[in-house]
Amino acid sequence: MGIDLGGTKIELAVLDQSHNVLLRKRIPTEADQGPEHIIAQIQQLYFEARTAYPLHSLGIGTPGSISAQSGLLRNSNTVCLNGLPLQRLIEKALGCAVTVENDANCFALAEARLGAGQHQSCVFGVIMGTGCGGGWVFNQQLRRGPQHLAGEWGHMVLDPNGLPCFCGHNGCVETFISGSGVERHYRSIAKTSDNHLSCETIFKLAKSGSNLVAADVVERFYEYLGQALANLINVMDPDVIVLGGGLSNIDELPEKCFKSVQRKVFTKEFTTPIVRHQLGDSAGVIGAALIGATY
Repeated sequence: MGIDLGGTKIELAVLDQSHNVLLRKRIPTEADQGPEHIIAQIQQLYFEARTAYPLHSLGIGTPGSISAQSGLLRNSNTVCLNGLPLQRLIEKALGCAVTVENDANCFALAEARLGAGQHQSCVFGVIMGTGCGGGWVFNQQLRRGPQHLAGEWGHMVLDPNGLPCFCGHNGCVETFISGSGVERHYRSIAKTSDNHLSCETIFKLAKSGSNLVAADVVERFYEYLGQALANLINVMDPDVIVLGGGLSNIDELPEKCFKSVQRKVFTKEFTTPIVRHQLGDSAGVIGAALIGATY
């Protein structure tokens, strides 16, 4: 059993031993109502599934990671959960042991084992949604690192003079190439406080050619995306990069991303495949289930 704790939705899935999905259900996170409400939402989903599938392992994917030293959640863009002993609170609410892992790591593991990264020895999984995260998988095994920071490329600084990030730094990757980052840059350049123009709408306006500000924001998006991925490729040279999250559904994203990286990476012979996910928007919850069963 896996649960994906997202900023806007909480999703549960139950897999059998052959990784077939037996049950899948989602409800809104309603994070504005605070940590107790979020845990109550998780509890509601879990108790419903437990009735039908009483024997199971349980993994939970969440933005951020559990500190190895303090046991507290940190670096989550669902900021109301930061600083809480999230794993302990969930285990108390559900009455069972759980494995809690970064949501991008869950996505990367699922795509490496069952999706677009199958049969590759080094996979980097990218999530571009409300925030921006990533995960490394080597030979089908997740790389966490001693500080549980492996894959946190969303907080590499691209421009120290850029927009402030929730992490306390300025100009992080996440401020440029997440959905919220695109929206913030549009408001900043357009000199507007209108919070109703979504990232999806900005990309549509840019594609139509009807809005010069949108076109500028989207052009910058691809430039910064290419630079950020080129930096990673220069360091680790993965076999494949798998794109996930809401922004990965942009039709032209893989092609434009490849071309942008090609201009910036340290080789004239760039061939790394940059591909869209194969497991759809359930990759994260499938990965959570795999992690619960594996680790």
